[in-house]
Amino acid sequence: MMRRGEIWLARLNPNVGAEAGKVRPVVVMLDDDLLATGMSPVVCIPLTSKLFRGMEGLRIAITPRDKLLKPCFVMPEQTRALDLNRFGDGPLASLTAQEMIEVERSLMGVFGLFHQLNPSH
Repeated sequence: MMRRGEIWLARLNPNVGAEAGKVRPVVVMLDDDLLATGMSPVVCIPLTSKLFRGMEGLRIAITPRDKLLKPCFVMPEQTRALDLNRFGDGPLASLTAQEMIEVERSLMGVFGLFHQLNPSH
């Protein structure tokens, strides 16, 4: 069974325009209780091995471990829901508690939630 914070391979094609494509690792973000129901689609965030200039503040670095063989970066601006049929091998690895906190903070920024949490900004 999938769990929140695990990294799985997923087929992201066909993609359109600037959407992340191909088969790549993704971080499962859907709540464990919802995952246990077999709910589909599954909310996840694609990973990339490239860090583009200007994206450093947004991307969260994930170090290689277990079956995740090279350094990756979480792309929170590419968050999407995928049907269970798009998932392949997994879990490759799991994020640490600290990495999950960083991913959640980055997602809050992408979704504009910091302003709601801190009205002074």
